[in-house]
Order: sequence, then structure tokens, then C-alpha cells
Amino acid sequence: MVVAFFAITQLTYAQKNTNQWTAGRPDGHAPISVMGDHYHGKGDLMFSYRFMKMNMEGLLDGTSEITNNQAHDSGYMVTPLNMPMDMHMLGVMYGVSDKITLVAMAMYIQNEMDLQMRMPTGMTNQFSTASSGFGDVKLGMLYKFINAKRQSLHANVGISIPTGTLEAKDVTPMSAPNEIQLPYPMQIGSGTFDADLGLTYLRQTDNLSWGTQLKGIYRFGRNDFEYSLGNRYHLNSWFAYKTNDWLSFSARGEVVAEERINGANPNLNPMMVTTADTTNSGGKYINGGLGFNIYVPKGKFKNVRFGFEYAYPLFQEPNGIQLKREETLTFGLQYSL
Repeated sequence: MVVAFFAITQLTYAQKNTNQWTAGRPDGHAPISVMGDHYHGKGDLMFSYRFMKMNMEGLLDGTSEITNNQAHDSGYMVTPLNMPMDMHMLGVMYGVSDKITLVAMAMYIQNEMDLQMRMPTGMTNQFSTASSGFGDVKLGMLYKFINAKRQSLHANVGISIPTGTLEAKDVTPMSAPNEIQLPYPMQIGSGTFDADLGLTYLRQTDNLSWGTQLKGIYRFGRNDFEYSLGNRYHLNSWFAYKTNDWLSFSARGEVVAEERINGANPNLNPMMVTTADTTNSGGKYINGGLGFNIYVPKGKFKNVRFGFEYAYPLFQEPNGIQLKREETLTFGLQYSL
């Protein structure tokens, strides 16, 4: 009788587990570019490292491609040619209970920008600027509402602490030999406390999984230079196919809406360069991405996960004149205890 009771208990436990969404499979995490996509059980700890490389090149005025000379004709002395950006992200997640997971992330950002200056004579001259440093620190919590019938729903609640600098400087032909404060896209931090709020839904079958995440970033007040970055809203949806216990492939679609910068930095001349004019900020974007996850289910490297994604804009309509966004590559390594 005791044996029968034990067997029934074990069967019930196994059925309950197989009826729940689980992160313990290659597609148990979203594409590596998606943050806050999963939570952990009580006492679980995960470390992560991500590297993101984004490139921008050429100019758009709304949805229309324009030349740098056309941007100069609009009244700007300096216009950008391209801007590669590298971001290193270190993260940690800890399950304080089966419902609450705490999250922390720090990042290091490296920006470069090639620009073109048109002289009064009509001749042009090219130069480069660069900035780098530790960005804003992000702290947050994931709260699990449900995990049943292989579906899951959780809330994303976070805050960004303005630890990144707003005083990145470099030498330009107009300021040489002195350094001057660089325009908005070259700064490392936001300078404001920002709320990061969202909802994430997940669903699994034996070999397929999909998810949707709706998030918004809301800025509070203005920073020491009398401006704040625009609020940002994005909807991510993805699906993945698990080929076996250690490999899955994914496809992702993202819709992004970003508001213009509020206020203006009095140290920047908006007619000097397009990136110093706040009318040239924010916009609407649709991005697509393809990637894969490799997961080690057992052995010496159990619970190690490697992810990769290639993303590209399918549609972009920036406000005013801005650099055209190109490909974004994201690599990530995660380890759970």
C-alpha cells in the first residue's frame, strides 16, 4: 500500500512537471536579444554575458534615403556618415521564491562615428569621434502569475539607475585642440531614472515554443543637461523549433516606437550637426531576427547555454534626419546554478 501511494505521488508529480512551461530545453529561453524573457525557481542563480554589435550607415529623412549633401543643404554644417556601436552586458538573475526573480544588469558601451563637414567654400572634410564607458545600471524583478498547461505569464518590473556619463567628449575640427561635449547618440547614459515595465507570455509544445513580450521604458524628469530621452515602447514576438535536446532555431519580429528627446542640451548647437538637433530623434521601426540557442542538458557543462541572433530592420521611419539602421549581431553565454 505504501509502495502504491509512493508510485501515485511520483506519477502525479511527473504529470505536473510535464504540464508546465520549462526553461530546461534549448528553446526554453527566448532569442538572445530579448531580455527578461524567463524567470527562475527559488534558489536558482543564473549569470549571463551578452555582446551586441549594431551598425548604422547612410541617412534617412523619414522613410526617404538622402545624401549627406542634401542634409547639408537643410542647414547643417556637419552630418554623420556611419556609427558602429558595441555593447557588453553582464547580468545576474536570482529566484528569491518560485514567483519572484530578481534581475541586475551592467553594461559597457563603445561608440564611434564618422562625420562629414562642409566648408563655406563647398569643400567637404571627414573626421571621427568616439566615446566609451559604463552605462546605466538596471535593476528589476520578474513576477510569475501562472505556469500551467505549458503556458506562462509574468510581469517585468525594473528601474534604470543613471550611472552612465552624459559628458562624453572628443576633439572635432571646429574645437581643436580642445575637446567638446558630444551630441546625444554618442552619450553613454540617459541621465534620468527610467522605469522598465512589461508583460511576457510563453507557450511550449513538445518541439515548438513561442512568446510575446510588450515593454515600455518611461523617463522621469530631466537630467542635469535639461533634457530626457524619449519614452520607448516595443513589442517582441518569436517562435522557436527544438531540433533535439541541445539545439533550437528561432525567428523574431519586433515593433518599436520611440518618442523624440524632451528638452535640449544648452551646450549643443542644433544647427551644427544633425545629431545635436532633437527634432532628429525617435521614430518607428520594425525589425526581424534569425538565431539559434545551444543548450547543454547534462554532463560537465550542464546548464550552459550559447545564443546567437542576426537582426535587420524591415521598416524604419525615423523622425527627421537620422542614420539608417543596418544589421545587429547579438552573442550570449548563460550559465544556471
